[in-house]
Amino acid sequence: MLNLHSSTARVIKQGQGWRLGWNPAAPKYKGLVGGENWAIELTEAELNDFCRLVVQLSDTMRQVAAELMDEEAIACEVESDLLWLEAQGYPDHYGLQVIVLSDRQAEGVWSAAAVPELIQAAQMLGVF
Repeated sequence: MLNLHSSTARVIKQGQGWRLGWNPAAPKYKGLVGGENWAIELTEAELNDFCRLVVQLSDTMRQVAAELMDEEAIACEVESDLLWLEAQGYPDHYGLQVIVLSDRQAEGVWSAAAVPELIQAAQMLGVF
C-alpha cells in the first residue's frame, strides 16, 4: 500500500476512463481525479475525503444489494464538508459523480465501467 504522506514522488494511476494522482511537491493542489476527458485538481484534504468517501459508497452499494430486487437500480450519496459523491445504477455496476464543494465548484463523472478500477486505486493510495 502506498502511503502518500511519506511519499516524495509524483504518482499518477490511470485506467480506462479514470485517473487518480498525487504530487506532494505541489503548493496547494496535491491531488488529482479525472475521467476520460476531464480532470480536477484537489487539495490533500479533498483527496483524502475522496478516497474515504468512494470506499464508503462502494461498501454501501455492496450492503444494499441484498435489499434490492435483481433489476432494481439505486442512487446513493455521501458527502463531507469538501466533496459530494453519488453512485447511481445497480449494486454491482454503477456510475459515480463527484462535486467539489469549495469556491471552485468543479464536477466530474465516471462511467460504470471505470468505477471498479477507480475504487481499487483509491484504496491503494492509502491517504486516509
